[in-house]
Amino acid sequence: MKVLLINGSPKANGCTYTALSEVAKELENEKIETEIFHVGNKPIRGCIACGDCSRSKSGKCVFNDDPVNNALEKAQEVDGFVFGSPVHYAGASGLITSFLDRFFYAGSGFQYKPGAAVVSCRRGGATAAFEQLNKYFTIANMPIVSSQYWNMVHGHTPEEVKQDLEGMQTMRTLGKNMAWLLKSIQAGREAGITLPEKEPQIVTNFIR
Repeated sequence: MKVLLINGSPKANGCTYTALSEVAKELENEKIETEIFHVGNKPIRGCIACGDCSRSKSGKCVFNDDPVNNALEKAQEVDGFVFGSPVHYAGASGLITSFLDRFFYAGSGFQYKPGAAVVSCRRGGATAAFEQLNKYFTIANMPIVSSQYWNMVHGHTPEEVKQDLEGMQTMRTLGKNMAWLLKSIQAGREAGITLPEKEPQIVTNFIR
């Protein structure tokens, strides 16, 4: 089993990476393979609603000049996800927002793969950013992995984040809970428990 942890901070080894690394360490302790994928610090296009990914059913975005399609390829081979972001203006970073809009719209196969969000902030805005990230899971039929507190750490530097003992413990608990859920899903699969039968999707517009 493998979990893909996506670092949505422009800083490859900053506070968000510190939090994700603590989650990854616990997953590795539970014999779950991990990979931390950095979205980089170059501009990432937002979705322009061209619809090419839906028409072609390629599972890729039409734009191929940033990390989105690379991450989509990796996503096919993993069993769970953790998306991390710093807090910028009381929300998730612009990088991870543009990334995830296209990642989820163009991609497929996320259904019933556990997902978790992690946010890092100096002081405030963490709960708003955390709520924003969780919405990607709830629209994609993904179980959300929780912890003993909201999945957030506080600090202005990686060293300060490590001093947030409750936050770091929350990251370790998140890793343990993710491992437990992945193993439970695998045990259910081996016991012959099938995925829920999906109804044909109904799309209702509010203009008559």
